[in-house]
Amino acid sequence: MKKALVTGGAQRIGAQIVKTLHKNNYDIIIHYNNSADEASKLAALLNNDRQNSVTIVQAELNTRDGIDKLRNSVTKLDLLVNNASVFCSTPIGEIDRSTWSSIMDTNLMSPFFLSQSLATLLHKSNGCIVNIVDIHADRPLKDHSVYSISKSGIAMMTKSLAKDLAPDVRVCGISPGYILSPKGSKKLDNEESQSSNKIALKRHGTVKDIADTVVFLANSTYITGQIINVDGGRTLNQ
Repeated sequence: MKKALVTGGAQRIGAQIVKTLHKNNYDIIIHYNNSADEASKLAALLNNDRQNSVTIVQAELNTRDGIDKLRNSVTKLDLLVNNASVFCSTPIGEIDRSTWSSIMDTNLMSPFFLSQSLATLLHKSNGCIVNIVDIHADRPLKDHSVYSISKSGIAMMTKSLAKDLAPDVRVCGISPGYILSPKGSKKLDNEESQSSNKIALKRHGTVKDIADTVVFLANSTYITGQIINVDGGRTLNQ
């Protein structure tokens, strides 16, 4: 039985990744920050299906102590999914150092140092890291400069670590297009909900599309350093 750690695995895309990996015979560590109830319910659901197959760990990944706490909870690992991130509007002129640090520490610093600290375990298992990037890593989203910058950093991190951790550990990324309504941004939600005309496939994606791609990359032993756009062809028209 292989072992996976999914950060931000209690809700939304992360929860679907957890379910899909579990269905594909992975034991799972679900990381969460504030979503204790959701993490507990998801773990209970999956443990009911396969006993002792899922554990949960709370950690604040925007701190070094939180990263160390999560690292110390892992003794075996085949797959790390760096999914946890924060998304918020940052109009120019309103960005302060606290906002910058909050987004960059969670979205970029934590996956880098978590990947580094777990590299030894992943080397032992010839494991894989999958980073959840974003199509806005290449094409910035208006009024979300810090978020876009952080995701651009994740894209470069994916390629850099693919070189540095080869040949024993593969590192890949997934860039979702419009999958779920973003939390806390009604304006963006309205804009995105009208965006089907920009998508070649003329429909929005689902969390299952992302989770299935995680499994594909985890099983594809001759792919590394690649970032797959799962966006229905939206980037063809941006």
